[in-house]
Amino acid sequence: MMTSLKQAIDALEPIEGGWRGTVPENWTQGRTAYGGFSAALALHAAQNSDTDLPPLRSAQVSFIGPLSGEITLRARRLRRGRNAAFVEVDVESAAGLGLRATFVFMGAVASRVDHQTGGAPDFPLPGPDTQTFRGHSAVAFSRNFDLLDRRDDGVGPSEWLRWARLAERDGLDPMVELIAIADCLPPAALKLLGGPAPLSSMTWLLNILGPRPVTRDGWWLLRATTDYTREGSSSQQMAIWNADGTPVAEQMQSVAIFA
Repeated sequence: MMTSLKQAIDALEPIEGGWRGTVPENWTQGRTAYGGFSAALALHAAQNSDTDLPPLRSAQVSFIGPLSGEITLRARRLRRGRNAAFVEVDVESAAGLGLRATFVFMGAVASRVDHQTGGAPDFPLPGPDTQTFRGHSAVAFSRNFDLLDRRDDGVGPSEWLRWARLAERDGLDPMVELIAIADCLPPAALKLLGGPAPLSSMTWLLNILGPRPVTRDGWWLLRATTDYTREGSSSQQMAIWNADGTPVAEQMQSVAIFA
């Protein structure tokens, strides 16, 4: 039985000081929840912890320990000024604190600067006749996505390029959907290892490049690349574009590799 992200969010039960929920089996990654799932639930908690929050601009996520089974989410305001609000969310399970995220919400302000560079990689949007794949049976959470990877020589040896969309996305907040999508690339360092290996994401920084992420037919283009993988640590740059090639988010992630 597959539980959609929307169903998992709707099932959150208010408790004193937060919410109680469950990590469905189809949203797991090894012995823990898929990072995009737990971060999406944390963002939902942050959005509902205060009134009239401006759009999300940045998320700083630490993956501290495993999350599985029953979880609790607690959000607290760190600061709210005239334009920006900082909200911290802790997600815990029986194993203890699993995720801590700081979300920065900020409205647009007048500025003399208007600058943007860089275009989307050359990888055409999947069409109605394109053969995509629905994740992999060995990685439970990936079955919630339609995916298409670029595998030719146009992709570097430490680069991953993928179109992705949530299979069930109706009724989701656009920012929650984007957070859930943003982490569904394997670490780029796996390309250097030549196959699966034990690893763990440690920290994740995501900056939103506009007030509201929009795309067509649910598709987002994801890119991850690493310039440093040594002594069990990898630092990778990540980016997201919408179906029209407009930059939507920039990211950085630290990954521990046990191989």
